[in-house]
Amino acid sequence: MKDNPIGIFDSGVGGTSIWKEIQKLLPNEDTLYLADSKNAPYGEKPSKEIVLLSRKNTEFLLQKGCKLIVVACNTATTNAITHLRGHYDVPFIGIEPAIKPAALNSKSKTVGVLATKGTLASSLFHSTSENHAYGIQVLEQEGTGLVELIEKGELQTPKARSLLKKYLDPMLDKGIDYLVLGCSHYPYLIPLLRELLPEQVRIIDSGEAVARQTKAILLERDLLNPHSSQVKHQFYSNIDNTVLRNLLHNTDAEIEVSYMDF
Repeated sequence: MKDNPIGIFDSGVGGTSIWKEIQKLLPNEDTLYLADSKNAPYGEKPSKEIVLLSRKNTEFLLQKGCKLIVVACNTATTNAITHLRGHYDVPFIGIEPAIKPAALNSKSKTVGVLATKGTLASSLFHSTSENHAYGIQVLEQEGTGLVELIEKGELQTPKARSLLKKYLDPMLDKGIDYLVLGCSHYPYLIPLLRELLPEQVRIIDSGEAVARQTKAILLERDLLNPHSSQVKHQFYSNIDNTVLRNLLHNTDAEIEVSYMDF
C-alpha cells in the first residue's frame, strides 16, 4: 500500500490548489486527481446529491488503488465526509474553512468567510464556527458565481473583480481583519483579492493545513512512500481540460492530464 497513490477529488479544478501543497510537502507520493468539473459547482446542489457525487468519486479512486483520499472540496467535506468515513475503509482528509486561526489572531474581533452556499449551510461549518469563534463576529458571504468563473479560467477579468468587490465591500465596512477562503477554488483569486483588500486584511486558506494532516495520517498508518523515483501525478477531468492544464503549467512535477467521462 505504501507505493499506492493519494487520491484527491474536487468539484472541478479548484482542488489543484490543495494538490500543490500536498505535492510540495510529500514529493515522494504518487497522486491521482479527479476534477468533476461537469458537476461544478457542488455548492449550489442539495446535500443528498453532493453525497452521491462524493461516493461516485470515492469509488473511482478506490478502484485505482488509492491508499488515502483527500476531499479537496469544502462543500463535499462539510456535506459528505462523515458518510464517506462510515462507508469506506480508507482514511479521508477533509477541508473546511480555517476559522480557528482567523478567530485566534483577529484584533478587530471581526472575520469574513467567503464560501459556497453548500458550505455555509452545513452543520459542520456551523459547529466549527461555534467551537472556535466565541466572542468573534463571523461575517458569512456566499461567493455565488466565482467557481464558475474559475472553472473557465477567468481569474483576472472585470466580472471577477466586480463580483469580488460586491462581496468584500460589506465585510470591509464592518472592519474585518481576516478573510477566510472557504472554497478550494478561491486561492486562485488571491492575486486579485490582494489588489482589492487593504494591506491589514490577511487572507487564510486551508491548503497547507490539509497537506500537513495528510502527512500526519500517512505517518500514523505507516503509509508514507519511501521511494523517490518515477513519481506519477495523474489528473482526470470530465470536460475539456485546457483550464486544468493552465493551472498546472508552472509546476515542476511531471504530470499527465487526461479527459475521462465519469
